[in-house]
Amino acid sequence: MKVSRRAITIIFGILAISFALGTILLFTPQGQQQSKGRPVVWVNGQPIYEIDLARLQQTDPLFALNPEGALKPLIDTYFLERVILFEALSQDASRLRVSNAEVRKEIERIKEQFGLTDRKAYSRFLEQIGYTDSLLRAEIRRQLQIQKRIDQISKKVSLSDEEARLYFELHKSNYAPEDKVLARQIVVDDRALAEKILGELKAGADFAALAKQYSKIGADQGGALGAAPNSTEPGPVTRLVFPEQVASEVFGLKSGGLTPIIEAGGRYYIVKVEKFLPGGNVKYEEVAEKVKQDALKLKQQGAIETYMEKVRKAAQVKFAENSPYEYKNPVVARVNGTEITLAQLAQQVFSNPQVPQLIQQGLGQLAVQFFFPATLEKMISTELLYQEAKKLGQPFVGPKGEIANDVQLWKTKDITVSEEEVRKYYDDNKIRFTIPAKATVSIAKFKDEASAKAFRQGLLEGKDPASLAKSLKGEYNDLGEVTSDKLAPAVSSVVFGKAPKAKAGSLQVTDVIKLDKEDFEVVVIHAFTPEKLRPYAEVRSEAEALALAEKRAKAAQAWIDELRKKAKIKNTLLDILAELTPKTTESAPAPSETQPQNNETPAKEAPPAKQ
Repeated sequence: MKVSRRAITIIFGILAISFALGTILLFTPQGQQQSKGRPVVWVNGQPIYEIDLARLQQTDPLFALNPEGALKPLIDTYFLERVILFEALSQDASRLRVSNAEVRKEIERIKEQFGLTDRKAYSRFLEQIGYTDSLLRAEIRRQLQIQKRIDQISKKVSLSDEEARLYFELHKSNYAPEDKVLARQIVVDDRALAEKILGELKAGADFAALAKQYSKIGADQGGALGAAPNSTEPGPVTRLVFPEQVASEVFGLKSGGLTPIIEAGGRYYIVKVEKFLPGGNVKYEEVAEKVKQDALKLKQQGAIETYMEKVRKAAQVKFAENSPYEYKNPVVARVNGTEITLAQLAQQVFSNPQVPQLIQQGLGQLAVQFFFPATLEKMISTELLYQEAKKLGQPFVGPKGEIANDVQLWKTKDITVSEEEVRKYYDDNKIRFTIPAKATVSIAKFKDEASAKAFRQGLLEGKDPASLAKSLKGEYNDLGEVTSDKLAPAVSSVVFGKAPKAKAGSLQVTDVIKLDKEDFEVVVIHAFTPEKLRPYAEVRSEAEALALAEKRAKAAQAWIDELRKKAKIKNTLLDILAELTPKTTESAPAPSETQPQNNETPAKEAPPAKQ
């Protein structure tokens, strides 16, 4: 059995912490003392060796991209900062007791996860990842100790009623009930049958009786949606019960009534809305328990963030001379005296999944030139808002980023929108309220144009498309119901554009579409639903929420701009990035191997004394 690198990182990740904060490192084997090489960095006097870092580096996808130029010291700094943090956390938690039974339970979980059903398979597994059983158990013990320390921090956190109520006021929309309906539906596979049923309903026929007779869904309950078991009475349901096109019609019937025939997913729906149940404001007492759970979780995350920052700040770090890694951690910005370092910035940038993708595509310089400055500007704004939140004396809870968001909500909480503003938002953003066109399609692909034309002609003559495509050595695939973004641009423009299409019975057939020198396609359209703008009356509440959010966001940004004008901000990132960018061979100075970085200073081969 071969174990992938991803499997190794899964095993050695501090999963619980990673899920909570997204910043903790995936640790790897430590090897035998004599094979570790020389120490590279000391954390509170504890050495970390070359082999430790080399093995750890293999599990980091950023290093697999062979970074060059300014990316090399930036990725090195990001990597080493995580190593330092992990080691500092491990030392802080080292006195916590972890029983052999707890370690054994984790070992059994690993065996189950990777199918290690016997001792032989487990031994091969350990050999492939460079571990002995004792080393694996020791590593698991360290990670469980850290998790226990995190749990201790969390359990000490309590939430006041004042904190919970403020959180509710700022996030009330998260707890507001959705619009619901009491309704019945009839679903059939044939449009002619649907038209017959609709005619009978308009003539006064009983909806439940026709549903029992014809509906493909819920016939036994008379088409009643949300009905309890063995009941034929409908219960309250939200939009999620219906296909999108159906929900649009159903929730437009604010006074109840009967929908027209609606096609969705190859079926035909008729819905009778017996009663519309509007959502609306919710009282704190009605959702207090859920609010308290959410707010407490955020406050615990804030406590963990503070704890980790404290442990890292207290760590005494020294680097060996002639290190193969470039750890650069100057201050890149100051916000009213609070420092933001390059290592902190790198953690934010490289946690963005877009950045490794850009580097992999050879666009590493773009990642440096765009993401580092843009991310730092966000960090500066976050720090300003966090500082302002502390001045206001309001009981905000959560990590720094959450508090920065909540203080904006608090600052703009009294902003409202008029009916004219809501209507204008709707008129200016109709694309947001438009149900996109959909088509049920099949595509026949051929290697030559002659075969594609013969296929198209055969369809117009009434031949079976799948059999015809096979006889012409083409590929015929049913794609089902798709929107324009699910097709190749050239195909989408024909299917969803205004180009005329030939009729073949109940089907529509496009002209031959040339994709490249070798591929020719003909699209068979089985059904087509044009795009539809949802009427204002139907989406007014949605438009109001969006208009209000936009107005509040603009007001918050204006406030941030005002804070920035008054603040003392110094941003030196561009100068630092320029220094990190390698110069030409003729002009580049020899790299310094001894210059200290902030409170980190170089060390000799012997570890420094603990302080």
